[in-house]
Amino acid sequence: MTESKSMILGCAGKSLTRDEIRFYRNECPWGFILFARNIGETEQIRDLVAAMRDCVGRADAPVFIDQEGGRVQRLRPPLAPNYPAAGALGALWRDDHDAGTRAAWLMARLHAFDLLRYGITADCLPVLDVPIEGASDVIGARAYGKEPRAVIELGRAAAEGLMAGGVLPVMKHIPGHGRAFADTHFELPTVDALIGDLQRHDFAPFRELNHLPMAMTAHVVYSAIDPKNPATTSGKVIEKIIRGEIGFDGLLMSDDTSMKALSGDFPSKAAAILAAGCDLVLHCNGVFEEMAGIASRTTGLEGKSFDRAERALTYIRNRDVADETEIRAEFASYFNAVA
Repeated sequence: MTESKSMILGCAGKSLTRDEIRFYRNECPWGFILFARNIGETEQIRDLVAAMRDCVGRADAPVFIDQEGGRVQRLRPPLAPNYPAAGALGALWRDDHDAGTRAAWLMARLHAFDLLRYGITADCLPVLDVPIEGASDVIGARAYGKEPRAVIELGRAAAEGLMAGGVLPVMKHIPGHGRAFADTHFELPTVDALIGDLQRHDFAPFRELNHLPMAMTAHVVYSAIDPKNPATTSGKVIEKIIRGEIGFDGLLMSDDTSMKALSGDFPSKAAAILAAGCDLVLHCNGVFEEMAGIASRTTGLEGKSFDRAERALTYIRNRDVADETEIRAEFASYFNAVA
């Protein structure tokens, strides 16, 4: 079996092309990610996921998806119900902390039922960003609230719900995207907040949940720490803040390298991400030439990164015996998921 490389890749369509199959077999990404363009019907999704794992010869190769609820939800009816956004959970929590926390756990547990049905084993959730007034709406209602305590409690419940169902959570966007005044899909934002404000507000949820297995970086410049580089390519942010201040020693993946916030060609992006201390390079859009560029500068998963990857997979081996019908009925008492 070929050594896994430090990357997570997408694909172009609903099935793998011959070029993609050949490429994945040669390059052996550690994991894969699905987007709406890859989603058709039940057997098609299962076949695609199985084909991805077959290419790398690993039945446990993680397959990721963004299944948050609200506007960021790749599986839609009839494949999975429409779920409320995190902001709705936060509104419930502000009225009744216990009810909001329970609803967050239930919704994540339902995501796990939905995802495992198709062989998808990792969800890019919880969103631990804490927005401020006036920030870009790229986070918006995807956040649980504008106060760290709500984000901590609901984020913890969501992560625990996913893991109870055998799905790997990925907290995002470390060390915090909530102050960004630009959408990183299109441009690179700079946050000029003082380090003390960042520590109290933005970093707090990640610090409280630093035991979780995986995290995704923010394509955001924090001028108080590194005025030249976004967190994703900043050795200062990763070593001093993410690994140091926040204390996260789990598997660290970049946000999507095809977003416009990162400058340079794709080989340069991949090299910079790994040099800064990320364990994995994420590329989502399935454009073959871009993936080839990422692969050209991506190294084998080894050392601490390999250990973190192996440890992450242990989080999804113990699944509870919860009854899906009962979980759905209880969640419906808080929110009506729309089939």
